[in-house]
Amino acid sequence: MIDNSIFENLQAKIDEETAVRDEDPRKLYSPELTPRHLINPLLDDATREIIAQRDEVARLKTVADKHPFYKYNGVWTRELQNLVTSIELCAWLGGLEEYKGTGSASFLTIEEVGKFLNVPVNLKEQDAFHLTIEEYLLALIGMVEELSRLAVNSVTLGDYNRPVQIGKFIKDLFAGFQLLNLKNDILRKRSDGIKYSVKKVEDVVYDLSLRNLIPRGSAAA
Repeated sequence: MIDNSIFENLQAKIDEETAVRDEDPRKLYSPELTPRHLINPLLDDATREIIAQRDEVARLKTVADKHPFYKYNGVWTRELQNLVTSIELCAWLGGLEEYKGTGSASFLTIEEVGKFLNVPVNLKEQDAFHLTIEEYLLALIGMVEELSRLAVNSVTLGDYNRPVQIGKFIKDLFAGFQLLNLKNDILRKRSDGIKYSVKKVEDVVYDLSLRNLIPRGSAAA
């Protein structure tokens, strides 16, 4: 139902950009060709795909509301999580601004995701299609994993500040997850894995600081 190739297409385009650049990205890094200049077209493409998948969710909701939710939820839950991960990535990178609440974080809250998808969230007394808290949290974990990969890819594009931003964000998110008392075994195990993504990005930032590509203090931020 949901096209999982959204970020595969993004990676292909990033690889195309990388192929035409010099081995030392500092030689071609200039104000005329900034990471923002490169990423905006990708965000536009991703937003169009996400909007198309939102329409698919609306059709799914129409059918699912006729049946017991938790009897059939397993059929679509992974695809829905992947879509929410894509939504959160797009939002973190600067897209979907109109769906962020005033003073919200750099990602969408579960209520904001529900509003964007036009579906209820965390229903407790109604047996109908909705986005569960577990699905939302698993989607955030998926976003962290993708951001850790982006930190590595950003270096090849000459964007040395991006890994620093990613590192600060996912450390804050990990701290938030540690405040949760998670009962779901899968969710608890996946959330424990965030620390490995944090370590991966920390290593990238530390390496950049050793090569004097970012201020030394950034590695300890």
